[in-house]
Amino acid sequence: MAAAGGLPASATLLLLVIAAVAVAPLASAVRPVSDAHRSAAAELFAASPDGSFGDLETTYEAVRTFQILGVEKDKGLIGKACKFAAEKLASSSSSPAKDLFHAARISGVLKCSVDSGVYDDVATRLKAVIKDTNSLLELYYSVGGLLSIKEQGHNVVLPDADNTFHAIKALSQSDGRWRYDTNSAESSTFAAGIALEALSAVISLADSEVDSSMIAVVKNDIVKLFDTIKSYDDGTFYFDEKHVDAAEYKGPITTSASVVRGVTSFAAVASGKLNIPGEKILGLAKFFLGIGLPGSAKDCFNQIEVFVPLVLSLPSKVFSLTSKDQLKVEVTTVFGSAAPPLRVNLVQVLGSDSKVITTETKELQFDLDNNVHYLDIAPLKIDVGKYSLVFEISLQEQEHETIYATGGTDTEAIFVTGLIKVDKAEIGISDNDAGTVESVQKIDLQKDTSVSLSANHLQKLRLSFQLSTPLGKTFKPHQVFLKLKHDESKVEHLFVVPGSARQFKIVLVEYPIPQLDFLGLVEKFYYLSGRYDLELAVGDAAMENSFLRALGHIELDLPEAPEKAPKPPAQAVDPFSKFGPKKEISHIFRSPEKRPPKELSFVFTGLTLLPIVGFLIGLMRLGVNLKNFPSLPAPAAFASLFHAGIGAVLLLYVLFWIKLDLFTTLKYLSFLGVFLVFVGHRALSYLSSTSAKQKTA
Repeated sequence: MAAAGGLPASATLLLLVIAAVAVAPLASAVRPVSDAHRSAAAELFAASPDGSFGDLETTYEAVRTFQILGVEKDKGLIGKACKFAAEKLASSSSSPAKDLFHAARISGVLKCSVDSGVYDDVATRLKAVIKDTNSLLELYYSVGGLLSIKEQGHNVVLPDADNTFHAIKALSQSDGRWRYDTNSAESSTFAAGIALEALSAVISLADSEVDSSMIAVVKNDIVKLFDTIKSYDDGTFYFDEKHVDAAEYKGPITTSASVVRGVTSFAAVASGKLNIPGEKILGLAKFFLGIGLPGSAKDCFNQIEVFVPLVLSLPSKVFSLTSKDQLKVEVTTVFGSAAPPLRVNLVQVLGSDSKVITTETKELQFDLDNNVHYLDIAPLKIDVGKYSLVFEISLQEQEHETIYATGGTDTEAIFVTGLIKVDKAEIGISDNDAGTVESVQKIDLQKDTSVSLSANHLQKLRLSFQLSTPLGKTFKPHQVFLKLKHDESKVEHLFVVPGSARQFKIVLVEYPIPQLDFLGLVEKFYYLSGRYDLELAVGDAAMENSFLRALGHIELDLPEAPEKAPKPPAQAVDPFSKFGPKKEISHIFRSPEKRPPKELSFVFTGLTLLPIVGFLIGLMRLGVNLKNFPSLPAPAAFASLFHAGIGAVLLLYVLFWIKLDLFTTLKYLSFLGVFLVFVGHRALSYLSSTSAKQKTA
């Protein structure tokens, strides 16, 4: 364990648990990375039209984030990224160390095919940079690039590793921060993180062990660095720059990620322990888990790469004593994969007022099929209500202690429900003066009852009952109301039933306080005598058997209302009633006037057609004068079409009277009118020209 004593030196991952102590409402559990993170990463690291992600640094952050999250990318994009990195590695002589560093890391993540001779040239170039520079960033890029090449299976050794180690260490400051170079006046927390990464790379590349005294000095620098950590009131810890130029300021997320990467890398290669307080480690984990969905590509990369690998969570935070629910705990990596074999112990149970309920340690059993730890809650002797459970985790196998470190405890808030026992329920009427009860009836509040009571304004209505939890303790629900509803006017009156230490009791119609104005309650009822329906409502989130019970009715005999007495309020109108069915309208239309016989109508219609018949007969007797009808084909065609158009107009008039409406008739007539104007103009133009020629002849 390394909660306070220290962090194992070879810990490459930290087993951290976030405390969630909020009780009302229950805090949401810390859960593994979801598809929302994957979608956010795919959106933030969107490839440009040419298939690239930008510069080499952004490309590495993209492919590394996709690798951690398991996001499948198009093979074409992977091929372009490999080509991008290979081109930069092939031109190592003219490329800066930063580009070679990121290109080598891209090749390592994507497993690009790079010729060993290319890597030999890159290694030679990076070693030359190490020999000639005193810049922390140049040293970081150079040794980091060499380490990436070595991790891809190539034989890389850093000669004179001690001198390189001392060159990096020479830039450290007394407060645990680092300078970027010997000319820098200010130290940087972000620089401390990359310096620790560079030192861990030097140790990994050295052909012999680095001076152990120097490693001990760096460990002491790390302790000093954690003394400068900042915090919020909720126990969240983070690193930020103290005094740096605006151009060098990285922000809390980037700075904290740099320190976590540096400390984790150094702990993986250095022997011994790092004395980092457990609460600061947990606070850093809480900081990164609290980011949620990142807003930028850089924040996404920093959050994912240093994300806490193991998360303790409860699949459900609500438990029923009636159903005998089991307490279930999941421990997974933040990406949803199974955790190593471990023990989960419940070490403490706290009540809603932080009062200790039990301190007996209980180990949770492990369900291999469902990958959850479970415990029956019945032996805990907890009642309905809100509780905080404190868990502790320990690894089962010793070899995992070199991979995972456990520290601190995790507090999870839960809510327990159960059946509430309702007992000693009574309702009755009592006199005002002596307080003697005229009639008392025992009622069963587990079902609707139908008591019938009567009282006047000089009497009291008494209702009492007791509620107890499954463990026999007095239970006080959040809501207890008694409703009286006037049967005729539908006016409702709601009264809160007060609860004492042992029972709930209410006195209505008059209060049992001598100096109270008795008419006040009569005015509350608007002097409305008659039948009132009684209903009792009892409810609470922890009460599985909350109920609304009809108790029966009471006949009230109240005094007559004085002239200036308040009137009952108008009942609310259902706003949806206007959309309901309307009242049927009955209407008698005027009787139609008497019409002539059908035969007479036919005779009259025939008489109206006689002029047309006479016209046709006269036309036949006199003959048709076709002397001026055009003889040439084209004019004859236009003349024929003109007469046909006139016939079509007459036919349209007939159809209008038979079946067509006015608008349809006008639509057809508009087309026929245009047609008649055109062909009529051509026909009449021909006749006019012919007549003019005859006159001149």
